[in-house]
Amino acid sequence: MPKANVFNMAGEKIGEIELSEAIFGIEPNKSVLHDSVKNHLANCRQGTQSALTKGEVSYTTRKPWRQKGTGRARAGYAGSPVWYHGGVAFAPKPRDYGYTLNKKVRRLALKSALSAKAADNEIIVIDGLKVDEVKTKPFAAFLNKVGAEGKALVITETVDEKVVKSARNIEGVSTTFATVLSPYQILTSGKLVVDKAALAKIEEVFA
Repeated sequence: MPKANVFNMAGEKIGEIELSEAIFGIEPNKSVLHDSVKNHLANCRQGTQSALTKGEVSYTTRKPWRQKGTGRARAGYAGSPVWYHGGVAFAPKPRDYGYTLNKKVRRLALKSALSAKAADNEIIVIDGLKVDEVKTKPFAAFLNKVGAEGKALVITETVDEKVVKSARNIEGVSTTFATVLSPYQILTSGKLVVDKAALAKIEEVFA
């Protein structure tokens, strides 16, 4: 059964905790993780690219020279796609790139991401993750003490404004809460710093 170290807010190791085999102990499915990452990146695309077709450019439709006898190639109008400043053939237009994965695939991707982190010993559990005031420097020092310096994802049970505001100016550190975990966010983070209550919520919701 996978395990993780447990620390207190002073940065001291106070023991270990067993993680749910069903969530943190499965064989990561690389294909599903790949599909999940592609889905996330596609949903993030703005899809605002646009160009004018030959029917939309503002040019005269007058024939620039006669069809035959000049020695030059035939030309129909100035807005033709073969001309500089003409319209674009098959021009891109604004579109929505987003699509959805079915629930079982999303759930498997999340479990695969969490299991990969557990296998690499990159999950750190905090016994009572909370801060008394919004201070970036003490929170950064806390992360260093528990071995989560650099890139880290801090997971709380619910939205904790003090934790969010304390962590938001630390480079490489992001925050989320237990019920909105993203496989992409987990995979692109270094350590997972998880509140003990958030861990229980994850195992309750996703088991």
